[in-house]
Amino acid sequence: MRVDGTVANGDEEGRTQDGGAQETATLDYGAAWSRVKRRLRAELGEDVFASWFARLELEGVAGGAGRLTVPTRFLKSWIESHYIDRVLATFRAEAPDVDRVEIGVRGTAAPVRPVAAAMSTAKPAATSGPLARLHATPTAVAPVAPSPEPRTASAGADANTDFAGTPLDARLTFASFVVGRSNALAHAAAERIARHQGEGALYNPLYLHAGVGLGKTHLLHGIGHAAREGGRRVIYLTADRFMYGFVNALKTQSALAYKERLRGIDLLILDDVQFIQGKSIQAEFGHTINALIDAGRQVVVASDRPPTELEALEERVRSRLAGGLVVEIGSLDEQLRVSILSARLAAVRNSHPGFDVTPQVVNYVARAITANGRDLEGAVNRLLAHATLSGTAVTVETAETAIRDLVKNREPKRIKIEDIQKLVASRYNVSRSDILSERRTAAVVKPRQIAMYLSKVLTLRSLPEIGRRFGGRDHTTVLHAVRKIEKQIGEDTVLGDEVELLKRMLQD
Repeated sequence: MRVDGTVANGDEEGRTQDGGAQETATLDYGAAWSRVKRRLRAELGEDVFASWFARLELEGVAGGAGRLTVPTRFLKSWIESHYIDRVLATFRAEAPDVDRVEIGVRGTAAPVRPVAAAMSTAKPAATSGPLARLHATPTAVAPVAPSPEPRTASAGADANTDFAGTPLDARLTFASFVVGRSNALAHAAAERIARHQGEGALYNPLYLHAGVGLGKTHLLHGIGHAAREGGRRVIYLTADRFMYGFVNALKTQSALAYKERLRGIDLLILDDVQFIQGKSIQAEFGHTINALIDAGRQVVVASDRPPTELEALEERVRSRLAGGLVVEIGSLDEQLRVSILSARLAAVRNSHPGFDVTPQVVNYVARAITANGRDLEGAVNRLLAHATLSGTAVTVETAETAIRDLVKNREPKRIKIEDIQKLVASRYNVSRSDILSERRTAAVVKPRQIAMYLSKVLTLRSLPEIGRRFGGRDHTTVLHAVRKIEKQIGEDTVLGDEVELLKRMLQD
């Protein structure tokens, strides 16, 4: 298997009988898996995909088995129970030689159990050689890129109980976090909270929000490690772990003990709060947050959006979350990306002393990959694979080949309704408050309708959600605006060009 996701199908397939060599037939499983995820997103919708499939990753394909991993047992159980047949069918449509899929939990030592298979009983071959060394954790860890999806490490003897929370990753500490302009405030606040030894809590709650792969989970783990070193009682939970623990407590009639355990700690860290679902679970989440804050206990929460955009949560819970210190972690600037790459490459050289990458290659990768730290981590893995398997030095040309899929498959920019409102208001010389107001003059109605139309076209928000974001309007008002602008665009080329320009400005 080539580490860039390409697997050779037979050692000698493709060679002609007269001795002339023909390129070995290959299948790029990495690219196939990217297409699988895109199809699942399109078929199931953004909300379902984000909740259950965004963190489902391909580990490899061997012996006809696609080996997938997720960060928690709850996700593994849910996907196996509800979506495994769809995942297999979609994967086989892109990679016909995959006849079964297996799901494991990242960081656990237990073997992956097959959950869907065809009639074939072939067992996946064990990974060995350079590929196995590639995924080995270095014994000495230098500063690494903020990792959004850590491979978990044991957090104690009770790590598998409902009350223990999610284990902390030993690699994700403050020492290994690379600080830049975009994350300096979040890092300073996190470190201050983690090392606080006085009475009461600081910035309660601390609310961090950022897009995928920008380091918020790394900071949460860093807080957990430092606070535990200071002797504080800490529970770190992902949203799905919180939901699983609460539902399981209800089933086993131990809900009271579960609540008391959560409320009897010094520091609660909750990640991916946007995934909390269910009326009773959301209510319990709100009660827990209130109880801890009122008791002077520290709460740290992370999400992919600010509290005001957590529409699934009740207004009073959103208000409580917004009442502390809310910090956004911005996108990685080029200088920070260079620092992250350099730190990760230094860490890799501890286990691969002969692996060397020139500053020119580092600068090229930093310019080419702008999305997040996860892609930078993937770029380092691909460079190491090419150097290890080919035995040649890494040049800008080989780097371009190695990271081609990362550059090509970057997720599109997530556009916010607030950004649309601000841009349209500026373009038509009105204020954003005018767009949200009840004013019905022509100078305000037109930009308001254009902003509603763009919100429907460029975001995944529903009509009722868009209406709420436009001053609490009814969804029928939004639908009328969308249909009207669609009709006018078809009749008025000037307006059509104007709307297209606004789209490009928002998407760039």
